[in-house]
Amino acid sequence: MGGLVCGELGARWQCAALALVLAGAVAVSGCTAGGNLFGASSPAAPENTTTSGTKTSFTDRMTSFFAGNSANPAPPGTGMAGPTTDLDCPTIDIRQGASTYSVAAPGQEANATNLRYQASIARASRECAVLGATMTIKVGVQGRVLLGPAGGPGQVDVPIRLALVSEGVEPKTIWTKLYRIPVTMPPGQTNVSFVHIEEDMTFPTPSATEVDSYVIYIGFDPSGAQEPERRAPKAKKR
Repeated sequence: MGGLVCGELGARWQCAALALVLAGAVAVSGCTAGGNLFGASSPAAPENTTTSGTKTSFTDRMTSFFAGNSANPAPPGTGMAGPTTDLDCPTIDIRQGASTYSVAAPGQEANATNLRYQASIARASRECAVLGATMTIKVGVQGRVLLGPAGGPGQVDVPIRLALVSEGVEPKTIWTKLYRIPVTMPPGQTNVSFVHIEEDMTFPTPSATEVDSYVIYIGFDPSGAQEPERRAPKAKKR
């Protein structure tokens, strides 16, 4: 489901549109986190639309960054400049094989005739800040949803996972979260962009040596979106 359907369709308009979207993608290496694609799963989180003063500032910088010239993308793993710290900010890796997400009719595999929507991740950015014993990373993701031959106006939920992994002989997941991002395709349009911002990827501050092994993985995770949410067990009645 996460594979690229553009080549199968042979539709020039969709291939051209998707090529423009992916032209601004961050060039990344094919690191492997081990285990499943993104490490341990966590309950899905709804899209956060609340805007605080801090998030507005970060959102403004994200908007400016994403509105830049996609013909000259940022160097791999760097993204937008952020607050300076004594530690390097972990690099970003948009997962190959998880950078696109295809949606067909329920119970069907996406193909050239039943494709409704195809989403792709175009660009990503982050900024880091250290406050004592904790380090916080703000991550922004820009993507686009294309209308397929069987699609139409409506809403599609895009499952995106962020994961911070310490790579090595035994990779370790430091932080992970799944999001279901609602994207609405208006009538008369064949594609629409979306932006998701996570401003609280907080974890214990690593050493200068440890942080060099940290990687922020981004990708679509449809299998994780199908997992039931974990609920706390009910207290037993006495």
